[in-house]
Amino acid sequence: MNLSEQYITEKLQSAMQTATDSDGYAEIAINPETRLKCAAVLLPLTQVNGEWHLLFTRRTERVQSHKGQVSFPGGACDEGETTPEQTALREAEEEVGLRPADVKVLGRLSQLITVTSFRVSPIVGVIPWPYTFKVAGIEVARVFTIPLLWLSDRNNYWEFPFGGSDRSLIAYHPYDGELLWGATARMTVTFLKTIETLAKK
Repeated sequence: MNLSEQYITEKLQSAMQTATDSDGYAEIAINPETRLKCAAVLLPLTQVNGEWHLLFTRRTERVQSHKGQVSFPGGACDEGETTPEQTALREAEEEVGLRPADVKVLGRLSQLITVTSFRVSPIVGVIPWPYTFKVAGIEVARVFTIPLLWLSDRNNYWEFPFGGSDRSLIAYHPYDGELLWGATARMTVTFLKTIETLAKK
């Protein structure tokens, strides 16, 4: 998939400029009493053998939430953090040892409100490959990548109604034994739509 960093950056910037607000999809119904918690994740892009990949983690069974699920590095905002980039980069360093100086941030996606009442800001950044990760064993069971070309093939995922007529669930077919679904899959598809790489069925 022949995409330049400049092209991806421009698509991300254009999408954020034309968005009516910073929130995109919500997995739950929102009302004035809904209390949302701040969070951010990093969508790490990298070139593996000349091909773009996205990097994911699989959470351990020892974490409090989303046990064993595929996710992007990230988590809740810390007090004093003023941008989602700060949160995403700190969490990526804590979880997989990815140094902030090694991440070239390209832009953001619209925020996603999760079923666990987090307002998540997805940050897209490019990282070097290969890379020596230092995995936080309590939180992360595995670090792996999936090719953008495979993720962009509509035959590799499906979307079906879930939790109401205005909501749906996205789930990918297994890749290398890993199941990508839920909020992480939705952020992935949102990114692919933004950079216009989704193949037609």
